[in-house]
Amino acid sequence: MTFEEARAKCEKFNQEQLLKYYGELNDKEKEALLAQIEETDFGVIERAAHQAGKGKITPIKVLTAKDIADNRAKYEETGLEAIRQGKVAAVLLAGGMGTRLGSDKPKGCFNMGVTRELFIFECLINNLMDVVRKADKYIHLFVMTSDKNHEATMEFFKGHEFFGYKGEYVHFFKQEMAPATDMQGKILLEEKGRLATSPNGNGGWFSSLYHSGLEMCIREEGIEWLNVFAVDNVLQRMADPVFVGSVIDGGFTSGSKVIKKAARDEKVGVICLEDGRPSIVEYYELTDELMNEKFPDGSYAYDYGVILNYLFKVEELEKIIDNPLPLHIVDKKIPCIDEKGNPVAPTEPNGHKYETLILDMIHMMKDNLPFEVVREHEFAPVKNKEGIDSVVSARELLQKNGVKL
Repeated sequence: MTFEEARAKCEKFNQEQLLKYYGELNDKEKEALLAQIEETDFGVIERAAHQAGKGKITPIKVLTAKDIADNRAKYEETGLEAIRQGKVAAVLLAGGMGTRLGSDKPKGCFNMGVTRELFIFECLINNLMDVVRKADKYIHLFVMTSDKNHEATMEFFKGHEFFGYKGEYVHFFKQEMAPATDMQGKILLEEKGRLATSPNGNGGWFSSLYHSGLEMCIREEGIEWLNVFAVDNVLQRMADPVFVGSVIDGGFTSGSKVIKKAARDEKVGVICLEDGRPSIVEYYELTDELMNEKFPDGSYAYDYGVILNYLFKVEELEKIIDNPLPLHIVDKKIPCIDEKGNPVAPTEPNGHKYETLILDMIHMMKDNLPFEVVREHEFAPVKNKEGIDSVVSARELLQKNGVKL
């Protein structure tokens, strides 16, 4: 991109301030700034300002733990056959850092062990290896990193010899970035020659995967299903043949692992239908009326929360790859430079970050199978150092599941 092209783009989106210090930069810095302006989607700011609210929310039928137990053998064999044929791959969302855990490393590098080293990444690989042994087939694992942790994550995996997994089946790709703005929608500068940006949210995983060039691996290997899961649940079971088999057997194009809520106001997104299509209502969007709505038999209508473990049919994802997802505006403390070019380290939120969420991809699917799992066996989130959903609580659950710490 030339300077004139960059200026035209900035003028079009009313972001001329990005070139304010262009004349002070050296040639390398100028080139980097122009490249960043070319790569960055300025349209997210305007799209975020013009979004519709939620539609009509109604309950969705869940495949309960009892239903699953009654058909477990059939589902498992269907799933194992798909895995043996190389049709199933896993996608690990691991772009975050361990800041809230008191670590400056990627979150997956955090040590859950007490008497030995047992890293979050290692816990997840161990869980995936259970399926590999059962199917006698390795599963491709795509690991989404971010600008902040890409090199460190790759080095960690390689330094630990992929925790016993076959390295040729592990692929790394970086999450795409979105601009960060002040409260008025003006894109901030992190430095005189660099825009302030942040990862575009976990909803950007599929476009980031494809734009990285890894779509060739998906095509060449004949992968038809992608199981996406989050790094911060150490009991996460991915490429679970029973889950995969139930989705395939039911003729669904997507599936969601869900847990029965521990409390009416538990902070988990709730699976439902929205205007007749599968959807997820975030806990902070759930009204008291919906939270307490019941079926005639007395059971709660919205009683199942998602755990960020989803199965998607690749051909359905390819249909929506160019469809823009809703944007969620989040107030954040964004390091930047001020009007005079001096660095600012804010102590209060000073701007907006724009994120897409994977839960919105569910609403773009024509159907979805909510698949209940037992929370004590598959839900041990590591979000805090202590307290609820913490290192402490996750260690307790690991031990209850027979994992030596």
